[in-house]
Amino acid sequence: MYKFRAKSNIVLGLLFLLSLLALIVVENGKVDVKQAWYKEKLEASLLSEKAANQIKNHRLEKGIYIDVINDPNQTSLIGQEYTLITTDRGDVNSKLSTTNPNFAAVIVQMLKDARLKEKDHVAVAFSGSFPGLNISVIAALETLKLRPIIITSVGASNYGANDPYFTWLDMEELLNQSNILHTRSVAASIGGGFDVGRGLSPEGRELILKAIKRNNIQLVNEKNLEQSISKRMEIYEKMTHGKPIKAFINVGGGIASLGNSVNGKLIPSGLTEYLPAGNFPVRGVIIQMGQKGIPVIHLLNVEQLLAKFGLPESPVPLPDPGDGGIFVQRKYNVWVTAGVTLFLIVVIFIVYLAERKHHRLGTDVVPMANSHSVFEKDRTDQDEL
Repeated sequence: MYKFRAKSNIVLGLLFLLSLLALIVVENGKVDVKQAWYKEKLEASLLSEKAANQIKNHRLEKGIYIDVINDPNQTSLIGQEYTLITTDRGDVNSKLSTTNPNFAAVIVQMLKDARLKEKDHVAVAFSGSFPGLNISVIAALETLKLRPIIITSVGASNYGANDPYFTWLDMEELLNQSNILHTRSVAASIGGGFDVGRGLSPEGRELILKAIKRNNIQLVNEKNLEQSISKRMEIYEKMTHGKPIKAFINVGGGIASLGNSVNGKLIPSGLTEYLPAGNFPVRGVIIQMGQKGIPVIHLLNVEQLLAKFGLPESPVPLPDPGDGGIFVQRKYNVWVTAGVTLFLIVVIFIVYLAERKHHRLGTDVVPMANSHSVFEKDRTDQDEL
């Protein structure tokens, strides 16, 4: 009767099997949970995909060659390695990763985390280096009904929007003419070294100036970098008509935005709500915005962003809008977990009560045996007398 005790192998084995079964039930009971702002994220991603497809279809209609090795998804958002307006080195894998339309959901997440509200003004700095990411930023801003003020550095790094006859400004114009997006740059610079195209050939600089002119964009072409930074700050403030700028978004490594390439590494990728004081070599626009207490969203180190938000690197094929942990996460079912836990507690309590009862019975028997022994000993002593 007493061999089925808590410390017996049979009881311990049963408890182990029950615990294992409980683990299996809990793991298989996970449910998909929509993340915060799911609707807005999906809407932004769908809009980003629609805009990217419009550019792709336009390029195909024009008979533009697509390098299927460097652009396996044939997005037309991946440029050539070198052209006359290529300003810097760029990584093709980073460019491919940012053609994912679900980057728009990441931007929505960061804007919401920064507590922006409808009709808030957002200053934006684009370069031609990440056209896919530029599209996702605009898609997110328009989905949330924010008011972006965009200044673009037209030059692009390797594999960016570096076609002199189809720059980022031309993409913007196409998307606005197609009534897919409704935001355009208010001003543009050549970009590259000192924001005036140092490192480019005279032909390359001239091609960028023609792109700015044909898209009827205000030219920012100051004598030195400091003046270019000041001019951008002036334009941003002027375009808000006295209302505050609530966030600043930087895409790429535009020198006027960063101030110095070193700053691009000192500022964390993603959202920084309060930029700490630091020994920045040159106070670019992002530094000045951050030191005014304006939240900054820095989109340059793509690998860090992919790791933080669980997006795939260089995906082939491109994920569908709504795919990924930024939208839905598998989580434990609270009710299943609570029920299984309660069941195990009850089983363990029953075993505890049974063991306690065994000990109590054992304690009651021992004194009776001892009394009997004493009685027998007394009788033996009397007989001897």
